[in-house]
Amino acid sequence: MANFQKISAPSKGTAISFSNGKPIVPNDPIIPFIRGDGTGVDIWPATQRVLDAAVSKAYKNERKIEWFKVYAGDEACDLYGTYQYLPEDTLEAIKRFGIAIKGPLTTPVGGGIRSLNVALRQIFDLYSCVRPCRYYSGTPSPHKRPEDLDVIVYRENTEDIYMGVEWEANDPIGIQLIKYLNQTVIPANGKLGERKIREGSGIGIKPVSKLGSQRHIRKALEHALRLEGKKKHVTLVHKGNIMKFTEGAFRDWGYELATSEFRKDCITERESWILDNVYKHNGLSIENNAQMIDPGYQSFTSEKKQSICNEIKDVIELIGNSHGEDKWKKLVMVDDRIADSIFQQIQTRPEEYSILATLNLNGDYISDAAAAIVGGLGMAPGANIGDNAAIFEATHGTAPKHAGLDRINPGSVILSGVMMLEFIGWQDAADLITKGISHSISNQEVTYDLARLMEPAVNPLKCSEFANSIINNF
Repeated sequence: MANFQKISAPSKGTAISFSNGKPIVPNDPIIPFIRGDGTGVDIWPATQRVLDAAVSKAYKNERKIEWFKVYAGDEACDLYGTYQYLPEDTLEAIKRFGIAIKGPLTTPVGGGIRSLNVALRQIFDLYSCVRPCRYYSGTPSPHKRPEDLDVIVYRENTEDIYMGVEWEANDPIGIQLIKYLNQTVIPANGKLGERKIREGSGIGIKPVSKLGSQRHIRKALEHALRLEGKKKHVTLVHKGNIMKFTEGAFRDWGYELATSEFRKDCITERESWILDNVYKHNGLSIENNAQMIDPGYQSFTSEKKQSICNEIKDVIELIGNSHGEDKWKKLVMVDDRIADSIFQQIQTRPEEYSILATLNLNGDYISDAAAAIVGGLGMAPGANIGDNAAIFEATHGTAPKHAGLDRINPGSVILSGVMMLEFIGWQDAADLITKGISHSISNQEVTYDLARLMEPAVNPLKCSEFANSIINNF
């Protein structure tokens, strides 16, 4: 058992362990929780009450969570000292017990860690951030048909510009690096012409690796395998038309994974066009198939035409029998979209998407945009998952001006708790909470952030009252 400096683990309960990236969960798991800063003082007690009530109703005395309070953020500094935003006790507790849940945390100012959330993800290698965005009937939304959006954003957590490898414009090392890039690296490339980084630039490095990309996309594909019908769909979101060797590589490595490790379970969009043409047009020639999947085929060079024809031959030969004749329609569809177009398409054609697998920065933007469509960050849960740990969290800020007033919406942390229950396999308890939240919102029993947007406006519930409403609506 771990030794802690200023906290004590529960005397009852059993630790969750991991095997091959999957949790092994006892009936009495010890789960560390971080209350959170600001409004965490209100939303965590409401969340814990809802989670405990759901587990009790679903499993009677057979299962129970043993909660373990640990500290991070401002509350940690009060106990451990100045700038001790993320004490070793907390890190050891999460390492020992495997799964944790937390409220919002303050980003330190003036010292300490740049971002507590990013730090936790990197320390525990929680490489996939999972953000479901679905609509609960009755939730106020600026969108005409928010119910059409039901997506899960899989955002890579550990690479991209969020790695934080950057230099200020006046940093001597940064200045030296710019000089080296301008005088040696860029000219040696041979394809960058006269490009130069301007003096006085801040610069950062955007690393994207095959290992990091594929282990993340693997999680998205595994999730898609658990879905049904058209929801068995993973879209690789990237800006590879501009950043060809980072974002473009993310796309390419995703397709490579889908067509090798997941070959029997996956079909790419382009492969589906080829096989669909063969099925619908008996005796279709390779060249005619090529013209159907690439309308500009006739204007291509002979080398490009031959490449497309070879691609078609390979698809028919390799998976024509196993995936053809509409068999592919029962498999996971894998396609890709340019990141900026996804912002438009989740508004104009949201029903066409299910799981969006993204890099770090794109996923940050897209998950918040999707949340806005279905009611805002107050109703947006989040999880950060790795092979040996998982942390479930609020996706909004600390809102300190509302702290202690018992008025903030606890929905984000409660729904993150739902994700946690699903992750540990306690689906019956998770379903009770989802049902309770749905009925509370439909009955207009909501906190002020939703109440003020309803037409006509309704009298808001307190944070604690919203929790009671959810429980009453199980």
